[in-house]
Amino acid sequence: MTRHEVVIVGAGPAGLGAAARLRAAGVDALVIDRSETVGSSWRTRYDSFRLHTIRWLSALPGMRIPASTGSWVGRDDFISYLEAYADRFDIAPRLGVDVRSLAASGDGWTLSTSDGSLDARRIVFATGACARPRLPRWPGAESFGPPLIHSSEYRSPAGYRGRTVLVVGSGNSATEVATDLASSGDVRVQLAVRTPPTILRRDTAGLPTQPIGIALRYAPAAVVDPLGAAMRRLTIADLAGFGLPAPSKPYSQFLASGTVPVLDHGFVAAVRSGAITVRPGVTALAGDDVVHADGTRSTPDAVIAATGYTPGLEPILGGPGLLDPRGLPTFGSRGGSGDSAGLYSVGIAILLSGLLREIGKDANRLVHAITKG
Repeated sequence: MTRHEVVIVGAGPAGLGAAARLRAAGVDALVIDRSETVGSSWRTRYDSFRLHTIRWLSALPGMRIPASTGSWVGRDDFISYLEAYADRFDIAPRLGVDVRSLAASGDGWTLSTSDGSLDARRIVFATGACARPRLPRWPGAESFGPPLIHSSEYRSPAGYRGRTVLVVGSGNSATEVATDLASSGDVRVQLAVRTPPTILRRDTAGLPTQPIGIALRYAPAAVVDPLGAAMRRLTIADLAGFGLPAPSKPYSQFLASGTVPVLDHGFVAAVRSGAITVRPGVTALAGDDVVHADGTRSTPDAVIAATGYTPGLEPILGGPGLLDPRGLPTFGSRGGSGDSAGLYSVGIAILLSGLLREIGKDANRLVHAITKG
């Protein structure tokens, strides 16, 4: 069996960025992915999806995103960018390879895959923090009448015209899907919210909010909480009367839940206009009814659960100490130690500073750790 120096699991932005930086440093890496295309998770985003981060802070190492894509890059343009990036750096992933398990092997590791075993000195996990859709196990879901899908399956309002749709969740996916549906003008949209989100403007007069997140990445909650609350008061209209009171400690809420703030570009106006009606969170499904946390019921024609994702690494990294309580690797781009020596991760994190920007920094740390190790 051929032994590889480095195997990168994942052919999305993190895997491609890591492979390009390693190649520039003279380290050849085999990239594998369970899907049949690069950037597969981005292809499942809804039609109106745009990056939450500004274009000039979203590029991978060594290649800018074309200015023609605009300030906020759309789904299809970003997929085209990933394909062009792989071509430019001559990255040819081995696609359709599903990793099933990982085992230590001498001074390296062996991956058991759908295409046989792969032996490598080092393994880099670049599969992202949002690899697998998470659907709550609501009581009564198995016999619920109306269509129930995860937001990863949503594409456009086209199939919902003239209907009442309940979107469940309070993150960016939930608010963007709800806003997209409402923008059609003929979908009655309800949003079930368990924990009211932190809401910030995506940009103000063309200036993105992202640099503030970058500047405050390492600041303590005692500093960021009052600053975040003040930004909300100054830039976002009071939504308490619409069922969305502002969190008093927004950064502490992020640290506890791992849910990044909602970046508004139409959601607040849709709520204030009544195009989106906010309801309490969902506790159960009963026949054709949705049971809400306050005991009330609703009868939507369809439910879209924008309830997040998980890294989905438990089958591979389920060994002691390799994953934290959120399912994120305990080892990073600098590598693990002890039982995780030779394991690395790139781009598997939940950050306020923008994940795509951080991929480049992760890739640089990875190169330093591998070439100096």
